[in-house]
Amino acid sequence: MFTGIITDLGAVKAVGQAAAGSDARFVFATAYETAAIPEGASIACSGCCLTLVDKGAGWFAADVSAETLSKTTLGEWQEGTPVNFERPLKMGDELGGHVVSGHVDGVARVVDRQPEQGSLRFTLDAPGELAPFIASKRSVRASALTSSRTPPRSPPWAPAGPVTASTWKSICSHATFSVS
Repeated sequence: MFTGIITDLGAVKAVGQAAAGSDARFVFATAYETAAIPEGASIACSGCCLTLVDKGAGWFAADVSAETLSKTTLGEWQEGTPVNFERPLKMGDELGGHVVSGHVDGVARVVDRQPEQGSLRFTLDAPGELAPFIASKRSVRASALTSSRTPPRSPPWAPAGPVTASTWKSICSHATFSVS
């Protein structure tokens, strides 16, 4: 489980063929002290929970399945793509954000972004099959940014926000997001 509070901004270092049983291996540059992270640990990578399979000073790798590639924006990532990282919660940790799983359900597209008193209000176009599961006044996680969701105008639109402009600028500027 994660909170949506980003603790590192890294980047894709390489994308290649994975070991048997996976479809791609992503290598990420990170400021995390990877020696302290055990193999098999979960790390949210722009909102998507991935499992660390290899590591070294300043980097870690995760193998990604075709299912994950089909439900996220990871298939679009290439060397240099910025990635938001978050380590999972431990029992007793402060819940400073929203509780989110990191198990991504689909990809949404930003269709509107409006200024609102120093913040930005987003409207996301979510896949129609997810509309029945998007509840009013719940959280939507987009590229590791977790925001409270406001009531819908009509499905599959998912208004989210507001998000402060400085938060938006510092963590993401993509046109599509993996959402969970």
